[in-house]
Amino acid sequence: MATLKDFRNNVKPNWCPGCGDFSVQAAIQRAAANVGLEPEGLAIVSGIGCSGRISGYINAYGFHGIHGRSLPIAQGVKMANRELTVIASGGDGDGFAIGMGHTVHAIRRNIDITYIVMDNQIYGLTKGQASPRSAEGFKTKSTPQGTIESAISPLEVAMAAGATFVAQSFSSNLKQLTAVIEAGLNHKGFSLINVFSPCVTFNKVNTYDWFKENIVDLDEIPDYDPTNRVMAMTKIMETNSMLTGIIYENKDKKSYESSVPNFSEVGIANQDLKISEADFSKMLKEFI
Repeated sequence: MATLKDFRNNVKPNWCPGCGDFSVQAAIQRAAANVGLEPEGLAIVSGIGCSGRISGYINAYGFHGIHGRSLPIAQGVKMANRELTVIASGGDGDGFAIGMGHTVHAIRRNIDITYIVMDNQIYGLTKGQASPRSAEGFKTKSTPQGTIESAISPLEVAMAAGATFVAQSFSSNLKQLTAVIEAGLNHKGFSLINVFSPCVTFNKVNTYDWFKENIVDLDEIPDYDPTNRVMAMTKIMETNSMLTGIIYENKDKKSYESSVPNFSEVGIANQDLKISEADFSKMLKEFI
C-alpha cells in the first residue's frame, strides 16, 4: 500500500514562501495515501495560475492544461479511464472567471471527479489583479480605487447548480483539509472543495490572521447536518460563505458515468474496441 512518501517527487515547488498552496499539496498527498490510492491510480489535472503548478509537484499522472479548462480535460480523463481517481485543480480566477461555465456544468453533470479550488481572492501569477472572488472595494493594481463588482459566492452557485458534494477548508488547518479531500475522493459524484489559500505576496487583506478571525468551523457545530440541503444553504448565507468543513453531501444521486447507457466499469482506455473494416466503413457512411 502506498504511503505519503510515494506521492512525493523530486520537483521542488516554486510558490512564494508561506503560500497556502503548499498545504493543499500536502493535503492531497496525505488524502491519497489515506484512502488507499497508488500513484498510478491518481490523475491530477490543473489549469493556469500559481495553483496550476500543482499537477507537476505530486507523484501521479499529471496534466497542466490551459486557463479555465482543467475540468473538461479531467472529465475526459475520467470517461476514458474510469479506474482512475481524478482530481481537477485551479485557482479562483481559473475556476470562477474564464472557467465558470465549465464549473457549473461539471457540477450539474455530477461526473465522479474532485475539483479543488485554491481561493486567494486575487490573481497571483500575474502579479496582483482583482479576481471574481475579490470583495467590493478591494484595491489592486487593476482596481486602484477599489473593485466595484460584488464577489462571487462559489458555494451558493454550487448549491444552486445541484451539487452533490460541497466543502470548504482553510490551508492553515491541514487536518481538516486532508479529511475534507478524503471525503471528496470517496464521494461517488462531483466534489467541489474550495480552499482558502492566502496569497502572502499580493493580498494583504485576506491574510492568515484575517481568515482565523472570520471563519466559522462546521466541525464545532454539533447539530449541523450536511445532508440537509436547506440547512446548508442557510448556513452559507448566514456566514457570508465563511464556513469550513463538509457543507453538503447527497449520496443518493447517481454519478454521470454510471447513468450513461451501456455503462461499463471497465474504462474505454482498457476496453477491447476492435471493429471490423466493414463495420468501420458502415459507421463512416453515416457521416457522409
